[in-house]
Amino acid sequence: MATRENIRRRAVLMGGLALPLLALPGCTGMGGFDLSEAIRRMLTLSSQRAFASLLAEDGFYSDQLARIDLPDQMGGSRAGGIVNALLSTSAVRNRLLHVLNDAAAEGAERAAPLVADAIRSFSVADALAIVRAANGDAATQALRGQMGDALVTAMFPEIGTALRIADDPIVGQVLRATTGIDIAGLGEHVAREAANGIYAAMGREEAAIRADPQATGDPIIIGAFGLLR
Repeated sequence: MATRENIRRRAVLMGGLALPLLALPGCTGMGGFDLSEAIRRMLTLSSQRAFASLLAEDGFYSDQLARIDLPDQMGGSRAGGIVNALLSTSAVRNRLLHVLNDAAAEGAERAAPLVADAIRSFSVADALAIVRAANGDAATQALRGQMGDALVTAMFPEIGTALRIADDPIVGQVLRATTGIDIAGLGEHVAREAANGIYAAMGREEAAIRADPQATGDPIIIGAFGLLR
């Protein structure tokens, strides 16, 4: 579970991430606004909303899109009989899931400023195509394509540290009974799934903004995603 100190730290982090949107310039271009700037503003807002949700208490665990599940070696078809026995009760399974999802949140703290920086330098090859895209997360997917594995790489050390600090006996018992994965492998699994969850949450927020750009109150976003759709 997230400690009060973690919650306070995350609140400060999210407050800092909110500043870039306020500082973005209202560039002019087609129709009196710049489409690339509108996309960056939308991505900034969607990422702020996504991280605010994921960094709340039990944020990853409570989010159906972002929740980290057990790797196959632990909870899937590749799990052995001893592991299945250890995880036979929902209480034990949920405890392990909470440890993994809390570790994902620790990694997401590191990811949040990286996403903010990537958005500020995001280069848009075909802004009009992204604005008019049929899929609601086109901008998020374009950003993901430019970032590559940057989030996984950045989050992996933080998540590994969080898993070791948690020192949960259930994790230790399950790892000792599991073949084909150790604490490093578990950390990599959580890092990759956390990155997937971050982009999924951002895409969900992007789709919501596209569906109702007026609700943002941002004239640049409204101009691009309201007038040109």
